[in-house]
Amino acid sequence: MSNPLLHFAGLPKFEEIKAEHVSPAIDFLLSEARTTVNSLATSVEAPSWESFVLPLEDMEEKLSRAWSQVGHMNGVVNSPALREAYNENLAKLTDFYADLGQDERLYAKFRALRNSTQFETLTASQKKIVENELRDFRLGGAELPAEQKARFKEIQEALSKLSSKFEENVLDNTNDFALYIDDASTLKGIPEDVLQAASEAANADNKAGYKFTLHFPSYLPVLQYAENRDLRETLYRAYATRASELSKPEWDNSPIIAQILKLKQEVAHLLGFDNYAELSIATKMADSASHVKKFLHDLTVKAKPYAVKDMAELTAYARKLGIHDMQAWDVAYVSEKLREDKYAFSDLEVKQYFPENKVLAGLFKVVETIFGVHVVKSQASVWHEDVSFYDIKGHDGRLIGQFYLDLYARNNKRGGAWMDEAITRRRVGDRLTTPVAFLTCNFSGPVGDKPALFTHDEVLTMFHEFGHGLHHMLTEVDDYSVSGIKGVEWDAVELPSQLMENFCWEWEVLRNMTAHVDTGEQLPRALFDKMVAAKNFQAGMQTLRQIEFSLFDIRLHSEFDPNGSKTALDLIEEVRDEVAVVRPPKWNRFPNNFTHIFSGGYAAGYYSYKWAEVLSADAYSMFEEDGVLSRETGQRYWQEILSKGGSRSAMASFTAFRGREPSIDALLRHNGMFETA
Repeated sequence: MSNPLLHFAGLPKFEEIKAEHVSPAIDFLLSEARTTVNSLATSVEAPSWESFVLPLEDMEEKLSRAWSQVGHMNGVVNSPALREAYNENLAKLTDFYADLGQDERLYAKFRALRNSTQFETLTASQKKIVENELRDFRLGGAELPAEQKARFKEIQEALSKLSSKFEENVLDNTNDFALYIDDASTLKGIPEDVLQAASEAANADNKAGYKFTLHFPSYLPVLQYAENRDLRETLYRAYATRASELSKPEWDNSPIIAQILKLKQEVAHLLGFDNYAELSIATKMADSASHVKKFLHDLTVKAKPYAVKDMAELTAYARKLGIHDMQAWDVAYVSEKLREDKYAFSDLEVKQYFPENKVLAGLFKVVETIFGVHVVKSQASVWHEDVSFYDIKGHDGRLIGQFYLDLYARNNKRGGAWMDEAITRRRVGDRLTTPVAFLTCNFSGPVGDKPALFTHDEVLTMFHEFGHGLHHMLTEVDDYSVSGIKGVEWDAVELPSQLMENFCWEWEVLRNMTAHVDTGEQLPRALFDKMVAAKNFQAGMQTLRQIEFSLFDIRLHSEFDPNGSKTALDLIEEVRDEVAVVRPPKWNRFPNNFTHIFSGGYAAGYYSYKWAEVLSADAYSMFEEDGVLSRETGQRYWQEILSKGGSRSAMASFTAFRGREPSIDALLRHNGMFETA
């Protein structure tokens, strides 16, 4: 039987992939890769792009394509067998890449190519790949003495296992929690569609009443709408203590955090950096950890007065509701009541106007209008019946990109929303590989005979992830390692995603993607105006929350002594002392489930969200100046940012589009944090 993971001629064969396919496929590809590496490393031929770099790109593409399918399925249809296969082969791949990053022979050949006359004949993207490789060899330990190389490799393998285990603990704890409630009177205030979903979930477990979980479509509405304070506290406590010593001992991430931080500091010191943050920032737009801290400090100074005002208003309103000691589990509830009172609408009211089919049609219409492309439903092998598949075509019918869409939350699926690469655009000879993306969310699915309904926040999330997808799919770079999002500085990766969110606040966009689930009526202009008026509701508090996470992350990886007596929990309390206006209880264990930095690649990089927000707000201001659905601006944005991928620096792409370096003014204006004359 042929192995579906070794099928590279077209789209992945998800319906055929089983856990038992993983090890044979990865073993075969690694054996093939080692043969390629050895052949190239020992060749006496002078290295050229064709004879040296291209075979390495071929090797990397195959490995990456096969492994992306395994990693994706491990995230969206997790099972014990798949998890075991994933972890076993993750260790093999980590070992291989650690050896590759330290191979002095390959490093010497890249240096020789860089210093040869051929280098000047290469394209801009090819030159960028060579320069990136030289940097990555240095950061991969290629210049270390032998004994330090061995230790570097040990650390990489240990970090890989620890970060995978960190995420598994959060997922297992999230999946494990279930609260069954028989008494409907305790559920007052919770929206009808949420109750129906909870009833169906209980029924599926052969239980009476209602089932609530820590998956976001179940958890958040309880925090936001449940009048029963004890119920809110119960769910909040379970959510806030996930993967800690306050849940099951086998899921406690505390020792894993301590180990990860020690190892990251050690690896930074081995490479000659003062701390891990400086190592992380070596591949980003920011200059240094102190540069990042200054950026966050300056933003805090701007945002904190607004956050203090937000909190004072919230506390006063809580007292009106009879809550005189507002706690963390009250904040979402009181905020929703205040917003309803202040702006005379609720999230629930708005949600009825955003059925899935209209939202998707509206999103695709924006993309079609500004870029001149068409999004059409297509067919492909998928990993779950809820998944759909689409083509993006040019006006001439040419296939530009494709994507999978997996929208609904379910058990054994990692929480959150993300875009990932399934296949990356690349040209070899006259053959062009079409880029394919995974777009994954965790929204509520259809309930009863009604379609899936999205909150406006979920619509924003949908546009956000599609922005990442466009960055991957609309690239025009032909060389694999800088195509799409590859090679793009991490703190610039969020620019295209955050830019797309802005369209969700434009009347001419939004009205055409709404139809009331019962009446079919378009979103009324009056309701939209209320939404816009409320857009910056608690913007100060929300900004400070992101700054809190970002500061915790950058200080954890730059100032914190992992061998000292202070813990990560102590540090986040210190950060909160400085910036927070909403204080979680002491037993909140946020670091223990902060997957972004301990398993998701954002270590010393969480600031990227705010950093890229500056870029995206400023870039979007050009659409505001030229007409929000301007084809001309859309084409320019495509050509100068999306199409270029990682073939040049993010700053070069931004300035080519905007005509200048970025300014923070647009971000402050978009968040309502500016002084009016």
